Amino acid sequence: MTTRSTADATKVVRALRAAHLHDEERQVLLRIACERIREWGPPYTSVYAYMLHGDELVLEAHAGRDTEHSRIPIGKGVCGTAVAEKRDQNIGDVSAIGNYLACNLFTKSELVVLIRRGDHILGQIDIDSDVANGFGKREYADVKEVADALAILL
Repeated sequence: MTTRSTADATKVVRALRAAHLHDEERQVLLRIACERIREWGPPYTSVYAYMLHGDELVLEAHAGRDTEHSRIPIGKGVCGTAVAEKRDQNIGDVSAIGNYLACNLFTKSELVVLIRRGDHILGQIDIDSDVANGFGKREYADVKEVADALAILL
């Protein structure tokens, strides 16, 4: 778990609001969110922003390792499962997941937080970690704060 300040998520939200006030496009807002979250350091190895397009998630921004998974069908992998079940996912050990889509061999845990307006899912923030059980309540709350801000700004 991290030792950073609880104000870090608030700083990301402020940066997103400032970019929105300057009429930055969606992809810029998503990139800012990914980059700022990754800057928090471990356990945040790679951060991906997928947006829902019909029946698949499309990668629109990321920070960290590249992934070959630029499109993920609903129901496939941790990301697709989050949308299919309409709930966030916090997977402490990705090797225990039968339908896991590996972005790389180093990922041990994954956190997926949906970007939603009410019941409408817009997309998600997907975070890989090289640390097993990398995401606790604090990490989840911080990412959710950023996702909730994006839901309003996008």
